[in-house]
Amino acid sequence: MSNNHTIVGFKIKGIRESKNISVEEIAERTGLSVEQINSIESDQYLPSLGPLIKVARALGVRLGTFLDDNDDLGPVVCRAEERNNSISFSNGASDARKHMEYHSLAKQKAGRSMEPFVIDIQPSEERNFKLSAHEGEEFIYVLEGSVEIDYGKQQYTLNAGDSIFYDSIVQHHVHGAPGQAAKILAVVYIPF
Repeated sequence: MSNNHTIVGFKIKGIRESKNISVEEIAERTGLSVEQINSIESDQYLPSLGPLIKVARALGVRLGTFLDDNDDLGPVVCRAEERNNSISFSNGASDARKHMEYHSLAKQKAGRSMEPFVIDIQPSEERNFKLSAHEGEEFIYVLEGSVEIDYGKQQYTLNAGDSIFYDSIVQHHVHGAPGQAAKILAVVYIPF
């Protein structure tokens, strides 16, 4: 399975440089450290969606800009065999680089406000997840396995066929139930 980390970091750096914005300015606008921005751009660390959304806002682009390959304005069909490329995000654990592989379902669609993904969640015994928050809404439908969603002070367990819709501004984290792998359909709406 190929991985698009380098594409994301490369695009962030390219957009930042094309707009003549320094790493220090991006750090100040996002609340992230200069070291975090540098490690994102050099593919040493790919954070969760929350920080990436902050970077997108600081650069004045949609989150999808980091994933886009084309600028198709019409409908986009994503065939199952085209979902092989994935992006993995950190789960906030210092010793783990990833726990979820995101397969974009609309990376060719230009001008979108929704980001649909099929997400493979790797089994993990880690329970000290770093919650994140960002503007927008999220919809999750569990395709396989069992997932836990920490949302504010609540935790929800969802099994195959269950779904949840929530405001992303509340601190949250999605992960597999202890030791279980899962597959979910997730749609993230981010107002621009």
